[in-house]
Amino acid sequence: MSEFKTDIKTYEFNHTMIRVKDPKASLYFYEEILGMKLISSLENESGKFTLYFLAYVNEKDAAALDAKPKDERRAYAFNRSGVLELTHNWGTENDADFSYANGNSNPGRGFGHTAIIVDDIQEACKRFESFGDKVKWVKRVTDGNMKNIAFIADPDGYWVEILNRAFA
Repeated sequence: MSEFKTDIKTYEFNHTMIRVKDPKASLYFYEEILGMKLISSLENESGKFTLYFLAYVNEKDAAALDAKPKDERRAYAFNRSGVLELTHNWGTENDADFSYANGNSNPGRGFGHTAIIVDDIQEACKRFESFGDKVKWVKRVTDGNMKNIAFIADPDGYWVEILNRAFA
């Protein structure tokens, strides 16, 4: 019997946070290219940073969410799984030499990638191709030995793995 008054069977993964240099470029990537929805944002004047919470949301929930006040949108973000938090430290977008350690400039030493599941990897990759130079390819489906995955990079160089929903 546990001495703690908590039930680990109720625990659920909520979010991962990554730091971004330019929130406009990152929000465009995650919303327009990957199809995520901005659920909530929070500015911290004293800390000089803004948090953006994104997730995949079905159309019905997205419409209902748009009508909710800020505090309910924030509660929604913290009561669901699969959320991506983008943290922007103010001023980084104005420094041409600034970059974050995205885990891939020195492979094998920390963070690797996030991943999304798509309905049809071939069609998803064609769609990503249509964005031209707004999508940076790390690995196309046709590259290498693994023909069932692709990788693209966000504006800060964080890798995003693309998988078919039926991938096993």
